[in-house]
Amino acid sequence: MENLGITKEQADKLLDEYVKDSVTKLHMIESEAIMRALAKRFGEDEEAWGIIGLLHDIDWDLTKNNTAEHCIKSQEILKNAGATDFLIKTIISHGYGMEAIPALKDKERSTNLQYCLVAAETLTGLIIASALMQPDKKLSSVQLSSLKKKFKNKGFAARCDRELIRECEKSGIPIDEFLEIGLTALQGISEKLGF
Repeated sequence: MENLGITKEQADKLLDEYVKDSVTKLHMIESEAIMRALAKRFGEDEEAWGIIGLLHDIDWDLTKNNTAEHCIKSQEILKNAGATDFLIKTIISHGYGMEAIPALKDKERSTNLQYCLVAAETLTGLIIASALMQPDKKLSSVQLSSLKKKFKNKGFAARCDRELIRECEKSGIPIDEFLEIGLTALQGISEKLGF
């Protein structure tokens, strides 16, 4: 694993400094948890993968009203914090191919880490939406079989792009295993998330 230039402690400080919206903050913590679980699955550096998940939307509060700037402002924030080019490139890769970000629409992801990041951060929305559909609104009530059905039902949580979630397969993880890894990871931090 290449050096990130940012420690977990620094990443937590950046999160507190730049992310005030509680929903965005939870999404980033959820992404961190899934990325840590994926690192474990691949025998990679869990802390480094976690930092990447945690910081992937560091500029969202600043850019949500101008999505063309999303991932672009991240570069400046991360560089000023000491991030390496490797960390910056990995983080902005989750915006590759998006029409809403003209500067990145012609770029393509090419590494397992990049595939996992975009798939993991997109999967958080599907899992949380599934939890909110439970009578008790708890992650612990979400069954894997139900999550698999909801993944196939494109009308459910329609804004969760299934093709982005499927990029996990480019890293060698079958979709069913990926859904299980993601669900287990979020259930493991359910108290922290309040679900």
